[in-house]
Amino acid sequence: MSEPTGPNEFKILRLVAPGTSLREAIELVIRQSSGGLTVLGGGPKVDAISSGGFKLAGATFSPQRMAELSKMDGGVVLDSDAEHILAANVHLNPDPTIDTEETGTRHRTAERVARQTGVPVIAISDSKDLATVFTRSGKFELESPTSVLAQANQDVQSLERFRNRLDDAQDRLTRLEVDDIVLMRDVVQLLQRAGLVMSLGRDLDHFAVELGQEGGLIRLQITDLLDGVEELAGLVFRDYAKRPGRIKPLNRLAEAQSSDLFDANRVAAALDLGPLDAHVSPRGLRVLGRIPRLPESVQTSLMRRFGDFQTMLHASAAELDQVDGVGKARARQLRHYFDRLLEVTPHLDGDEE
Repeated sequence: MSEPTGPNEFKILRLVAPGTSLREAIELVIRQSSGGLTVLGGGPKVDAISSGGFKLAGATFSPQRMAELSKMDGGVVLDSDAEHILAANVHLNPDPTIDTEETGTRHRTAERVARQTGVPVIAISDSKDLATVFTRSGKFELESPTSVLAQANQDVQSLERFRNRLDDAQDRLTRLEVDDIVLMRDVVQLLQRAGLVMSLGRDLDHFAVELGQEGGLIRLQITDLLDGVEELAGLVFRDYAKRPGRIKPLNRLAEAQSSDLFDANRVAAALDLGPLDAHVSPRGLRVLGRIPRLPESVQTSLMRRFGDFQTMLHASAAELDQVDGVGKARARQLRHYFDRLLEVTPHLDGDEE
């Protein structure tokens, strides 16, 4: 049986988010200027470095109880979900040889306990309005919701700029496809931008979690800005990949080093897309996917019948009508859509950015 460990970082953020009982308890301790150590999880590893104090028979956690128990010299031990108080006034004696850059006794102890046991520890300063969460991999300070919200709004604006650049790349790719002057470099550029948008979105997740009940608007904005990105990348990849199979390109890019997203050659290599300067033609999946109410089965039939986007783009209504599942009405709709692409899509030189 494995020994219990503390919650992962996102679970910790949820536990200490504004509006939670644990965050209320931390704020009570800060206001009473008593300071304190709170261990988020019990078990043999914590017991092995603990002495003194007294155990509680799973007393139900409440902010007021934790605040009162924190007035004592020792630390408070909670279960990993912060629902019960396991012990109080506990003296923690971690291995003193564990390196720490902290200067205060309480914070040095908290870091060593977290690194030795793998259980998160919250150190609340008695001289500053500050609480720090230590984990085995690092630490983070609990900022006020106002500060977190300001930073989150800045990062959402950055995400919005990247999403606009992705949309611009998609419009440009359409123009290049109509003119039949697409280079693999153009395809990779779009996939790079899609990967960067998703990466920024994942990084912003922690703000929504950290803000708790106050993070609803941020969460909605992130969801809106990420809407359709994965689908777009998947269609573009299936349009140009030699053997698309069941590969999800953004999942593969997420597995690479973050710096690789800025290197077009590495992105192309990760997705096996070939030389950047090669002239390529799409199968037409992405463009067909933008036509309202066009069943996937009909899209597949169109691609099988015409083989590539350019042939399909210039097919007559009669030729379109011959494809299984199209019919005269849908053939006229498709021809009208393709004519609109040819009429309203400005022509580009291949070197234009």
